[in-house]
Amino acid sequence: MAEHDADKLEQAQIPAPPPPEAWIRTELARHPQRPYPMDFIEQIFTDYSEIHGDRAFGDDPAMACGMARFHGEEVLVICNLKGRSTKEKVQRRFGMPDPEGYRKALRAMKIAEKFGRPIFTFIDLAGANPGLGAEERGQGEAIARNLREMARLRVPTIAVITGEGGSGGALALAVTDRLLILENAIYSVISPEGCASIMWKDAGKRQQAAEAMKITAEDVKRLGCVDDILPEPHGGAQNDPAETMRMLDEKLQWHLSQLKSQTVESLLAARYDKLRSLAQFYTTA
Repeated sequence: MAEHDADKLEQAQIPAPPPPEAWIRTELARHPQRPYPMDFIEQIFTDYSEIHGDRAFGDDPAMACGMARFHGEEVLVICNLKGRSTKEKVQRRFGMPDPEGYRKALRAMKIAEKFGRPIFTFIDLAGANPGLGAEERGQGEAIARNLREMARLRVPTIAVITGEGGSGGALALAVTDRLLILENAIYSVISPEGCASIMWKDAGKRQQAAEAMKITAEDVKRLGCVDDILPEPHGGAQNDPAETMRMLDEKLQWHLSQLKSQTVESLLAARYDKLRSLAQFYTTA
């Protein structure tokens, strides 16, 4: 009995292993004080004028689109809205858009294309809304249509993952010429909790899932899924939002100037080649 108690005491004194880096980044991406997409838009862009509704069903409160100015140039900005208070989060479904949100975004993109305006999208969502109503109104079709039409847009397009870039909900705003990601953001096909529930029938293994899925900025950059990683202040963007936005502003200016120097034909060809080569990897026997 004494030996058993001693073993238990010894096990209790063994420190728990530190969480994997991927899970640390996941928690930073979900930090409640982290700047949301609209925070970036309000600080980096001016003269924002919102576009409402999808002209088919309604005006999704989880998606915002509007014309704005970027250093004097007229552009289109799109982002999902998560909400800060509990009431706002419920109203905006924690930032998970319905199909009318994606259709509204596509309608705005077509307007921008018609008038030759560059398009910026800002992404921080766990995924598209999986609710029954969203599925009945064609969530899958709305996402798929965005993927196809964004690949064809004849204007420069830039997307930024500021927090979580989850599943098809994020991808439906990320088929762009340039895809940028903040240092502590993540980009994944499913949440770590969802992956753990499927693979091990245990959502508690989320840390293990986060590490296995290769979802950090460095991982997805290595796979070719993103084009650039934006550094954050020490400890995360929430510690110095102004500096984060200043650095992002500089990056956006540089990438936009690079894209504007190309003809429409070369822009479309480069976008096609990029999309066809995403996440390629090779193994040897």
